Amino acid sequence: MCCGSMRLPVVRGPGKVRLTFDQGTLLLDPPELPEGVEAPDCFRADPRLGGRRRAPAIQYRRALASLIRAGLEVDDQARGYEELELELRIDREPFPHQAEALEAWLAARKRGVVVLPTGAGKSHVAIMAIAQTSRSTLIVAPTIDLMTQWMNLLSTQFGEALVGGLGGGLNDVRALTVTTYDSAYLHMPRLGGRFGLIVFDECHHLPGPSYAQAAECAIAPFRLGLSATPERNDGRHLTLDHLIGPRVYERGIRDMSGRYLADYEVARMRVHLTPEERAEHDRCRGLYRQFIVASQIRISSPQGWSRFIQESSRSRAGRRAWLAWREQKRIALQCAAKMSLLNDLIWQHREDSVIVFTADNDTVYEISRRHLMPAITHQTPTEERRWILQAFNEGRLPAVVTSKVLNEGVDMPAARVGIVLSGSGSVREHVQRLGRILRRHGDKEAVLYEVITAGTSEEHISDRRREHHAYDRPEDSNADG
Repeated sequence: MCCGSMRLPVVRGPGKVRLTFDQGTLLLDPPELPEGVEAPDCFRADPRLGGRRRAPAIQYRRALASLIRAGLEVDDQARGYEELELELRIDREPFPHQAEALEAWLAARKRGVVVLPTGAGKSHVAIMAIAQTSRSTLIVAPTIDLMTQWMNLLSTQFGEALVGGLGGGLNDVRALTVTTYDSAYLHMPRLGGRFGLIVFDECHHLPGPSYAQAAECAIAPFRLGLSATPERNDGRHLTLDHLIGPRVYERGIRDMSGRYLADYEVARMRVHLTPEERAEHDRCRGLYRQFIVASQIRISSPQGWSRFIQESSRSRAGRRAWLAWREQKRIALQCAAKMSLLNDLIWQHREDSVIVFTADNDTVYEISRRHLMPAITHQTPTEERRWILQAFNEGRLPAVVTSKVLNEGVDMPAARVGIVLSGSGSVREHVQRLGRILRRHGDKEAVLYEVITAGTSEEHISDRRREHHAYDRPEDSNADG
């Protein structure tokens, strides 16, 4: 229930200033402050406005505190968020790690990032934080599916009347609003003054150049980031300290498996190309390597892949190199031994719920055709995807094959077996795929198979993506075929 907008107590002093929100920034008036009083250093004179001082909206909390400390009377018109009276409709005892995470966030003055494995209950930490803070809140999620899940969760806990959505055809801003990163950065210059708390779900998405504006253009003094894998290959996760706050709490998969997450094991299985596949793979890889050496492209550099794409479009030799790269990749991903091993694993786990992960849609559809297995890709209609996931979780479908759309934010507690046939070198992607099978569901024990083709780039990719403590003691085996 809303209590209306609440102003901070006005501090009487030698002068009066006005703070307003303007298109993702703060404006400080009047331009001339009382003698002996300096504006906070985050403000800069804007010559377009006759020297009025402007600062990024993210500096609101610091700027307001600085002005009050200077003894100024602050007319705070930037603050458009409300104090709320929130009561949890389902008040359950949190797990110890959830209570610890909340306490750590509160101790950090309600700013910071909580790192917990998939399935460990990060969303409940957020629900408790929302209840504790009791301010207008925005939850930012990476996908429409996750946005819908958050809206359902908030409605269950706080009542449907308080919950709105922005994105996916919705434009309904309420006291508790859920949006996507795409919508947040587009609308924050307009709405950035309306929320006192922002929860960034899967916050590793935030540091991108565009998405970061969702944090920069908001005044929210309270911020919570949630992620299982906050690190980014580009190093921009370091900006989360500025955009949200410091990492205040972290627990790993190994810490929690067996009690709060399902017990699990990881098995890496190598298969081998046939002589014919090996010859064609090596021929195509040779063409590709010859081109990047001749073009002086260091593919491991940050811009290496972009340069290869650019150069391959400028000549016939480049086009041949691009097609050769695709073919050697296809051979490694869909070799006969890998498909044969998949048959064996599906038969071995015919009584279990299985998710098959690949790197590309072509392989997804090929497996779907061979095994009459439902496929989920970015092309799958929303209603069909929801039906498949519901049927899978209810046990009516024994297996699902997907590319990357199920990597994060999808609740699949029934899944016991994951089979990774291919993927990127991203540590995050691999940990997220492991996370899909780790939610506790009865007394299940989970297993993740990683199937790689020996003597191909998949071996190096596999080594890169396993640089995480969840894979400290992998099981390795060979499956010759």
